[in-house]
Amino acid sequence: MTKTKSLATSLLGGLAFAIALSTSTLAAGVDINASSTGLAMQGYDPVAYFNAGEATKGSYKLTAAHDEATYWFASEENKALFEANPEAYIPAYGGYCAFGAAMGFKFDGDPHQWKIVDDVLYLNLSKDIQDRWATDIPGYIEKADVTWDTIADAEPAALLQ
Repeated sequence: MTKTKSLATSLLGGLAFAIALSTSTLAAGVDINASSTGLAMQGYDPVAYFNAGEATKGSYKLTAAHDEATYWFASEENKALFEANPEAYIPAYGGYCAFGAAMGFKFDGDPHQWKIVDDVLYLNLSKDIQDRWATDIPGYIEKADVTWDTIADAEPAALLQ
């Protein structure tokens, strides 16, 4: 295969994937932190946090949709676990920053800044924010749980005004 033909094949494959992804799920609601294509958690496998104990990038070839968002998985087993009980694996506050939710804001959750507390996955914006959140995890979770009810449907930018 020539270099040009290989490049064309790769580009067409990528374009076909992008079209499939964008038409397979509508843009996620504001209560879920997802890209404009509906990709949740920046493509990280939500189940891997529980069974591998680390942030693990999923594959675009192993996907499942839930609440208008698409999740990627590192293995067929993880995908099957998610499909059987997605609520057990999706991050709290739709994948937005847990500390931000406690403060009444919706900031991106970084898949590398995470913690499982009482079988719930929480993401935070950055290491500094994660460290601050860790100073009173139960208190921040309690505050975020209350605040989330009022901000879940709000556009993130609207909360900054």
